[in-house]
Amino acid sequence: MSDNPLANKHQAWSALFSEPMSELVQRYTASVGFDRRLAHADIEGSLAHAEMLHAQGILGAQDLADIGRGMAQIRAEIDAGRFEWKLELEDVHLNIEARLTALVGDAGKRLHTGRSRNDQVATDVRLWLRGECDRLAALLAQMQAALVELAGAHTETVMPGFTHLQVAQPVSFAHHLLAYVEMFARDAERLADLRRRVNRLPLGAAALAGTSWPLDRERVARTLGFDELCHNSLDAVSDRDFALEFAAFASICMVHVSRLAEEIVLWMSQSLGFVDLADRYCTGSSIMPQKRNPDVAELARGKTGRVVGHLMALLTLMKGQPLAYNKDNQEDKEPLFDSVDTLADTLRILAEMVGGMRVQAAAMERAALRGYATATDLADYLARKGVPFRDAHETVAAAVKAAIARGVDLAALTLAELQGFDARIGADVFEVLTLRGSMNARALVGGTAPAQVRAQIERHRARLAAA
Repeated sequence: MSDNPLANKHQAWSALFSEPMSELVQRYTASVGFDRRLAHADIEGSLAHAEMLHAQGILGAQDLADIGRGMAQIRAEIDAGRFEWKLELEDVHLNIEARLTALVGDAGKRLHTGRSRNDQVATDVRLWLRGECDRLAALLAQMQAALVELAGAHTETVMPGFTHLQVAQPVSFAHHLLAYVEMFARDAERLADLRRRVNRLPLGAAALAGTSWPLDRERVARTLGFDELCHNSLDAVSDRDFALEFAAFASICMVHVSRLAEEIVLWMSQSLGFVDLADRYCTGSSIMPQKRNPDVAELARGKTGRVVGHLMALLTLMKGQPLAYNKDNQEDKEPLFDSVDTLADTLRILAEMVGGMRVQAAAMERAALRGYATATDLADYLARKGVPFRDAHETVAAAVKAAIARGVDLAALTLAELQGFDARIGADVFEVLTLRGSMNARALVGGTAPAQVRAQIERHRARLAAA
């Protein structure tokens, strides 16, 4: 058995215990199977801690050099897949510390001066999540850019706008796409805002009460790029608000993903036929040779439940914990890791899928014509002629009823037929009964008029370019 207490099969943290942990408990309590992804953050945090210990006169120059050399070798072993992860060492922190001690001796044992695994893991997770926030910000920008570029080609493409999934009014397909750009832009704002709260340094809180060693926490924060410190040691080691907040952001973002995915599934159905997806985003059937199923969109919709479930798990994890650190917090990592992975993969593939989407403009226009989508325009026309809007509403309802009975659109009724519902209707009415006339009339900021939509597209392009 090794002389190194971190390498034997007794408790890795103390000589207090007189018997080894059972293998079942080892497996049950170990986190190294999943928290090893924090390895680079752990090394980065340890190097900053060591540099600060040296600057404070706590760690000698040779020890600092040895730690740097040992950590470089450990990093190389991890990157090459040659690092030996040991279950009995429980987690990423003890595995790295044990390997460092094996490589450089006492310098590795001195590294943990002034810190605890409690503040160490909180620092590691924040470091890792900060990097993932930056990666996701870039993916959100790509998602928005894909939608904006598709919108740019379809400002004049008419589709039915729906409420209650019933044809309501004609809208530009570009306008419809830009609604999702707005959603993802808000997600990006939420992500940037939560990143500020992620970027606070817990290191120096030690186990829960701080430390008697004269640490320079501000120096470590500067080295690691943290914006500020966690100012209460109890809160620093036990807080997981940053994980909860990320999970909430990820859940909202995935809800937006799911709404878009649902629309893509509907649009691709034979009943609508509004879009066609590239084969690489579809699957076939094992029994029906004619099928092209939008499985990627369906799975994106399904994975939303997975991410929302992680939010519920993390909220439940934290709700009953007294101060300060508790072993429960080991359970924060798998939901957090999976939320990051699921969201990142989904945004990447959905942006690619949208970029390759083929739009069937004629099918969209036919669908808009089927739903009497310009009825509101006729009511507005009458209101501008002096008819109270509620009366105009009833008049147009009667006209729609007559058109339905004949199986024609409102625009197919003759002027004489329309004047039979109200004599104030003139020949100019047909200008408002066309789909494009209806769209062009809605030229207020935020409206679906193509001129307004083009302005919004340029606004989004400028915003994304400046980000």
